[in-house]
Amino acid sequence: MLLGCIADDFTGASDLANTLAKGGMRTTQFIGVPAEPAAADCEAGVVALKSRSIPAATAVAQSLAALKWLQQQGCRQFLFKYCSTFDSTPQGNIGPVGEALAEALGTRGAVACPAFPTTGRTIYQGHLFVKDRLLSESGMEKHPLTPMTDPDLRRFLALQTKTPVGHVPWTTVDAGPDAVKTALKEAAGRGETLVIVDAISDADLFTIGAALAEAPLVTGGSGIALGLPENFRKAGLLSGEGSAFTPVDGPAVVLAGSCSGATREQVRLHAAKHPGLALEIDKIMSGTLTPDQAVFFLMERIRLTPICYSTATPEEVKEMQDRYGREAVAEAIESFFGELAVTLNNRGVNRIIVAGGETSGAVVSALEIHRLDIGPEIDPGVPALSGTRNGPLALALKSGNFGAPDFFDKAAAVLAGKGTEDKGAGGAA
Repeated sequence: MLLGCIADDFTGASDLANTLAKGGMRTTQFIGVPAEPAAADCEAGVVALKSRSIPAATAVAQSLAALKWLQQQGCRQFLFKYCSTFDSTPQGNIGPVGEALAEALGTRGAVACPAFPTTGRTIYQGHLFVKDRLLSESGMEKHPLTPMTDPDLRRFLALQTKTPVGHVPWTTVDAGPDAVKTALKEAAGRGETLVIVDAISDADLFTIGAALAEAPLVTGGSGIALGLPENFRKAGLLSGEGSAFTPVDGPAVVLAGSCSGATREQVRLHAAKHPGLALEIDKIMSGTLTPDQAVFFLMERIRLTPICYSTATPEEVKEMQDRYGREAVAEAIESFFGELAVTLNNRGVNRIIVAGGETSGAVVSALEIHRLDIGPEIDPGVPALSGTRNGPLALALKSGNFGAPDFFDKAAAVLAGKGTEDKGAGGAA
């Protein structure tokens, strides 16, 4: 293994794995810290943790355990992946985990760059934008778990770190890899462990990547990995063997737990053509709606790619959180989707499309899948994934704000090895 990656959620892990696989690295996504060594032909390993919203000390411990395993695989470089919208809180995990990994590796001046221009996430003067809006005006300020109200990444990250946070402006990035490398070295000399680096285009990310050829630690969104495979290729270390993804043409279902604007629109469009079951949180909390009841609804309509969703508006989510408690609602929904996915797979459903980082984590954890092979990209940041449980199983794990409006139909087709939408999956909710 050449590049060892630690991701703080499962959709982010598949997003990063997608970037590396497209860059020519034979990539495997591991669910949690593996108990056994990786396969000898794995060039990039992505350890997916569910550590974004847990206590910082626990996230640090899990991340250091992942680092130790990746070091044992012989990795030459390490990457800590978090969301391109910097999902966190002032007491959050990005700073503590980044500093702990840097300390373990004996380094400072590590890049912190969540930019992903393909999906509209850019950084300028240390501020994070989502398309033409500051992060704090993008809708992320209403996130139910990690509301982002400050777009100044230097200021926000400094709330989480023990050491100063540095900044490399876009003018330095535009000057080329050597200028970036020098700026990071100077930041390290000032005692800055993590350094926000501006990026407004993919070209900037390739420039930053070229500057990081010898960096022990990289942190950021999946975009920061764009230029890393080329460093290994230039060193003659890549095999060029490609993906081991296996498509599956079987029953398909969509499970949507994200409440992002993009997912709400995707759910609306899919439910207009396919059978849909909207989960009522009150009924889940009271136990009057069970996963077995949802399984009955979905299996009766399984040929029509049905959807089961808890997606709601921010106002509806807040009302439920105020009524039952934020953690209680999140735990109940995740447990529901996890049990639902297991039962559906036991009944023969072998294409599962999941929307939402927390929901994806719950589903994959419940399925107890330990590794996933990376396949074709469905939409930017979202690859097809294949594993084994009750035979071959294909998955799509979509971050809430990712994907085109027709993502769910597109994903069902790609998981089956088809290049076009499934035109025969119509139906009424």
